[in-house]
Amino acid sequence: MRPLDEQDIRKSFINCSKGEAKRLSVPRDLGERPWDDLDFLGWRDPGAPDRSYLVTEREGRPVGIALRFPPARRSLMRTSMCSLCLTSHPRGGVSLMTARKTGAAGREGNSVGLYMCTDLACSLYLRGRKVPQAGPRIEESLTLEEQIARTTGNLMAFLDTLDA
Repeated sequence: MRPLDEQDIRKSFINCSKGEAKRLSVPRDLGERPWDDLDFLGWRDPGAPDRSYLVTEREGRPVGIALRFPPARRSLMRTSMCSLCLTSHPRGGVSLMTARKTGAAGREGNSVGLYMCTDLACSLYLRGRKVPQAGPRIEESLTLEEQIARTTGNLMAFLDTLDA
């Protein structure tokens, strides 16, 4: 992913108003991010524990979405799997992230959701730059490039549901 600055990020959001995009919390460490290892930039809002944001590239331009997720609650499941990168995590490591749809459907309150790594570090898990609490990822027969393509394909399919 190419490096982004705060202005690029704020202009990229497709499922919130310009005012909301102007007020959201942007990471302060953009210059320190491992851009070459990122398929998307994801972060949690430190001032709003139920909010996260994700920015990726689509057709050569940044596209951002605002996400919400419920506060951590006790789950009976021991582990869960991220629907984007297929990394397994113990309790709390995967959350149902919901995004308001774009356009009229979003203004009416419609949203879509997907189970994602709570820390949105899918790219780093894929590349072995970060190890999930459950231990190393399951070894796959796919190459790293194929795993990255699958993950970005899953993300693009999710973005498609925002317009549907």
